[in-house]
Amino acid sequence: MSPASQSLKVAIVTGAAQGIGRCTSELLAEAGYALALLDRQSCAHVAPAADREELLGDITDEAFVNRCIETVRGRWGRADVLVNNAGISFISPAETVSASDFRRVLEVNLVAPFLLARNFGALMLQQQQGSIVNIASIAGLTGIGDRSAYNASKHGLIGLTRTLAAEWGGRGVRVNAVCPGWVKTEMDYVDQASAAYSDDDIIDRVPMARFATPEDIARAVLFLADPAQSGFINGHTLTVDGGWTADGSWQSLRLSHR
Repeated sequence: MSPASQSLKVAIVTGAAQGIGRCTSELLAEAGYALALLDRQSCAHVAPAADREELLGDITDEAFVNRCIETVRGRWGRADVLVNNAGISFISPAETVSASDFRRVLEVNLVAPFLLARNFGALMLQQQQGSIVNIASIAGLTGIGDRSAYNASKHGLIGLTRTLAAEWGGRGVRVNAVCPGWVKTEMDYVDQASAAYSDDDIIDRVPMARFATPEDIARAVLFLADPAQSGFINGHTLTVDGGWTADGSWQSLRLSHR
């Protein structure tokens, strides 16, 4: 392997067109990574000056995932970081959720990350190095009403993270998860449009009294991606929620500390 190829770093980011995925991609580019940007919509506006490949398609489609790994292998010959960020929300009381909707959420939020981790993880295992970061959620650590499919998918993603960490850590591939609280992204705007909750509902519940920003989450991803900073962290769920899951206070007590 040439010195140039040894210094090359390649990151694959799903859901790269907006929100956490876009911010993570741009910070990875600033850190010197070449980028494979996966989404169903154009990523032309994401890190346009970077060494990058835009791959548009459905990550639940195994044939598309296979094409992605072949493209990355053909262009760069390696994969150093996989960020499984793409996901969908679904808000509805459990008794009204259809089997097809439940399966759709699991396909995007859990099955697709497995397919991507399996394919890119195989390349990382050949290299004997790599980092996979799964974007889970505090909904994977607790129960949140009217989100049975979403909560189940994120609990499953944390379980997948720990299992792959146990299987692959000894061969140089670390697998971790980031668990955001509520983040101000396009997904939040869509969810709020359904009148499911308001900004105040979230701000009043978070000890730090604000939403997370995409950069808050992206910085956590970069930490877990970098072996120089997190080289012995494996199978971990890094909660980035402003203290949401730490605070068991009732509402008036919580707000009295503001």
